[in-house]
Amino acid sequence: MPNTNEITVEIAYALPDTQLIIPLHVKAGVTAQEAIQASGMLKKFAEIDLNVNKIGIFGKLTKLDTPLRHLDRVEIYRPLIADPKEVRKQRAADGKVMKKGGGDLA
Repeated sequence: MPNTNEITVEIAYALPDTQLIIPLHVKAGVTAQEAIQASGMLKKFAEIDLNVNKIGIFGKLTKLDTPLRHLDRVEIYRPLIADPKEVRKQRAADGKVMKKGGGDLA
């Protein structure tokens, strides 16, 4: 890291068929929200609403005002299409067995 006043972070967003990860060089002390805005991700995906979509750093939920550290990856989450608990209940009710990693046994 050449400049101690700068850090490198990534902003990630995924759709069912595509994933975009944008690396950024930002000032040290930047918040997650500032980095998301600087990434241009909100312009690329109009459906992202930071008042609705949750965010996390490496899979752990976090707040928009969280200061980032060097090499953090901010993930923007989208609402689940199906509740995983309900899917499991439905499979159990249908008598289907899941193999390791999900999916139906042949």
